Amino acid sequence: MQTTSKFQDDALAPMHTAEHILNQTMVRLFGCPRSTNAHIERKKSKVNYNLKEPPAPEQIEQIGRMVNEVIRADMPVTACLTPVDQLPESVSLSRLPDQNVREVRLVFIGDYDACACIGAHVTHTAQLGTFRITSTSYTDGQFRIVFRLDLP
Repeated sequence: MQTTSKFQDDALAPMHTAEHILNQTMVRLFGCPRSTNAHIERKKSKVNYNLKEPPAPEQIEQIGRMVNEVIRADMPVTACLTPVDQLPESVSLSRLPDQNVREVRLVFIGDYDACACIGAHVTHTAQLGTFRITSTSYTDGQFRIVFRLDLP
């Protein structure tokens, strides 16, 4: 069953969608969990990841390239309600406020990412424009990425 968010026009939808792409990129590149903490805003957003060591400058550039490749691929962003017993293994429910739910809303970014989410998203990745990492920092196992979008 296909559904769309009732918050589809929300001003944070582009940044929130970019966060999903960034999360999956970090999982693929570093084998880390999705972000441990995120502060999503319209102009810039901050996302933290648990990493044993800071990424090298080349790896940080690779993160940006990979996110922009997904954006340029113009992947569809869709959502559907899914029974919890039918969720892909990669989908974590650890952040759900109620662990006794029977179904969750899964958000898919093409075949690149799937995660449980109730937030607002764009309908296609090309709507995000260009992803830019504006700064990074690393302290006590926490790697922070601050990013912006240059919307089309």
